[in-house]
Amino acid sequence: MSNTNQKNIALISVHGDPAIEIGKEEAGGQNVYVRHVGEALAKLGWQVDMFTRKASAEQASIVEHSPNCRTIRLTAGPEEFVPRDNIFGYASEFVEEFLKFQQQSGVQYPVVHTNYWISSWVGMQLKKIQPIKQVHTYHSLGAVKYKAVTTVPLIATTRLNVEKAVLETAERIVATSPQEKEHMRSLVSTKGNIDIIPCGTDIHRFGSIQQQQARQQLGIAPEAKVVFYVGRFDKRKGIETLVRAVGKSRLRGNGELKLIIGGGSRPGQSDGIERDRIEDIVAELGMSDFTSFPGRLGDEILPMYYAAADVCVVPSHYEPFGLVAIEAMASGTPVVASDVGGLQFTVVPEESGLLAPPKDEVAFAAAIDRILSDSAYRNKLGQAARKRVEAKFSWDGVAKQLSELYTQLLQEKPTALDDKTAAVSA
Repeated sequence: MSNTNQKNIALISVHGDPAIEIGKEEAGGQNVYVRHVGEALAKLGWQVDMFTRKASAEQASIVEHSPNCRTIRLTAGPEEFVPRDNIFGYASEFVEEFLKFQQQSGVQYPVVHTNYWISSWVGMQLKKIQPIKQVHTYHSLGAVKYKAVTTVPLIATTRLNVEKAVLETAERIVATSPQEKEHMRSLVSTKGNIDIIPCGTDIHRFGSIQQQQARQQLGIAPEAKVVFYVGRFDKRKGIETLVRAVGKSRLRGNGELKLIIGGGSRPGQSDGIERDRIEDIVAELGMSDFTSFPGRLGDEILPMYYAAADVCVVPSHYEPFGLVAIEAMASGTPVVASDVGGLQFTVVPEESGLLAPPKDEVAFAAAIDRILSDSAYRNKLGQAARKRVEAKFSWDGVAKQLSELYTQLLQEKPTALDDKTAAVSA
């Protein structure tokens, strides 16, 4: 290896392709996080390579995003879409391809930042082969997720074991909220080093358009009372709670109430089935005349929807961070969110929005009505929400904190594990 430039960094996101259009297949918060963190780190002088799995033969193997920041797609398993729970079977192949890429390009990465449990396993394998510092972000914890579902997938045991191992062996775990850190400690392990560095959002893209201007462009009446949801169609996202809450609104029947449920779905797939179920509930409650499903909202149009809304609702049963909440807040739109996980950290009750117990449609209805029926209160929350995001959750701010963490790790002495690496072969 000729080049061990201390400024090289690998972000590994096996199942969340940072170069893919957000909203496609399993693209969500993780893709956004890796891509933005990568681009912001590159601006700070790091040479950033983001590694993901190639999910189609048509995809380019290398995508340049900005100077010093690119996505590298490695072939691990078939070059086609593979559901998240089946990807782990190709993780060893991913490790081999990563090592091959390193050898061919002559670059070695002193810091590897892994994202999600599958990538954490890849990072732990790499640590056995070469001296690296591993930083890990979970994005979602199996221990929390499996408590909330009725059927636990076959991969569960593997996932829980890997999540415990990485917490205990990585140089640093990045929790995106104090609540996520608390879950790691109470449900995963008391060992390991955890830092809290939040997720970020693009404060230039969100918040640059005024409400009336956004409504004009989207064809929404100036006097409408707009309730907005955006996200995946997944039972755990709590969309049913939102629909039933809006159905109970005191403002229903005055002709001004409007509910917008944004997000893409594929017919026949689990998200398509959930969308059909939600549409059935909307029809059953007689809400079809004021509820719309605009489908997937692309990067260009999404900021307009946030700006046009009076309130954005995040009714998830669990959310380790809740990117939608800070995108709405950056847009100056107050949030009503479930009182769970990272949402308790992003949304400050009575300051940037309101919290309600998950699955409690009565509490959600009361919170939504409170904001919709008092425009001065709504504006006060919205302005405070924007200020909070500017101060805490911009991508540049997040990248700066990560950059300081990587720099600190590179200055620390190698751990005992590194001394053994020479003896361990691939």
